[in-house]
Amino acid sequence: MPSETEIVEALKAAGYLAPDARPRLECLTGGVSSDVFRLDTPAGPVCVKRALARLRVAADWRAPVIRSQYEVEWLRTARRFAGAAVPEILFEDRSRNLFVMSFYDPQTHPVWKPELAAGRVDAGFAGQVGRMLATIHAGTAGSPEIAARFETTALFEDLRLAPFLRRCAEVHPALAHRLIPLADRTAAARIALVHGDVSPKNILHGPDGPVLLDAECAWYGDPAFDLAFCSAHLLLKCVWKPDHASAYLDAFYALQRAYLPGVAWESPADLDSRAAPLAAAILLARVDGKSPADYVRTPEDKGFVRDVAKRLVAEGTPAMAALAAVWKEALGTR
Repeated sequence: MPSETEIVEALKAAGYLAPDARPRLECLTGGVSSDVFRLDTPAGPVCVKRALARLRVAADWRAPVIRSQYEVEWLRTARRFAGAAVPEILFEDRSRNLFVMSFYDPQTHPVWKPELAAGRVDAGFAGQVGRMLATIHAGTAGSPEIAARFETTALFEDLRLAPFLRRCAEVHPALAHRLIPLADRTAAARIALVHGDVSPKNILHGPDGPVLLDAECAWYGDPAFDLAFCSAHLLLKCVWKPDHASAYLDAFYALQRAYLPGVAWESPADLDSRAAPLAAAILLARVDGKSPADYVRTPEDKGFVRDVAKRLVAEGTPAMAALAAVWKEALGTR
């Protein structure tokens, strides 16, 4: 963890802060792949972020810090289509892999994950997330210019496909014939701009709708991955907080209903059919990949997720609704 002085001096050297500035800097929690700070300036608080070469997980997981530049590009590009649902970039220093962006007060913009954990589950908000994603995907689909700026398949491989899908193929070799082709097909896609980490921990529950953060996995590829990733997280919450399982499932369905009508670049059914096996693989990866979900802790919960996800991967799922139906049925027999 860099010292506060180091970050402040870097911002002074880059020209963002005056040489004699003495700003207050506060380290924010939750950074697995980056150092994140609140910086109080005369104009108000801002957020400073710097990418880490080694991610803060139990496994030895490293990724090039150049991903910081692509995160900035994703934020700038997505903001053209999603507006205030994406933070504004205020400053960037590529030589130090750090940037400054909008800061959101936790009192008005709580993180969606603890809101869900507390049982404050708003299906309408999940629908807003779905519409936001569809808007970004539709706005960027089929753009050679945007695709050329996000030649990041190698990074996406390092951050998502290898630690999630390919890792699970190593842990469960009997499923490798499903998981490896799925990873290969996903890696080969060039359809729209993908965020790659659409998780409730990266979404703020703002008064005017969602705000999407942390685009370090930015990639021009298969938008089905974003839908699958967020959907898998909503299903996992059913295991974490079973008292709210029905509400989480409602949010899952609301996400699908809002997202799929916005799929204008291809058949919604085609995208749905790609999202379902990805969601199944992601569920498995949240217990047996390099970045397991921190809230699926007990042997019983891990065993449940593993068993149902293995079944979904092995049998295949034709659509997200079918996947959710299997998940709901399995929950009812716990």
